[in-house]
Amino acid sequence: MTKTKRTKKKPIWERGYLGHGYWLGRERVGLVKLGPKGEWDGVYRWQAGNHAGEATSLQDAKRAVENAVLVGASQLPLF
Repeated sequence: MTKTKRTKKKPIWERGYLGHGYWLGRERVGLVKLGPKGEWDGVYRWQAGNHAGEATSLQDAKRAVENAVLVGASQLPLF
């Protein structure tokens, strides 16, 4: 009998129309949004689980999403 080695899935970035999504398989674990076309204020808004924030560059916003996902952005409720 042959043993198959399972590999752990790694999240990937996928570019969208007005934002970028951070996908783990078929589940979106993070998101970086831009403002409406023509009205963009130069701020990248990111969200991962229960965490959200703003960044001045796309690279900083993506890094914040990756860190939030790495730490485990979803926190269990206390009560």
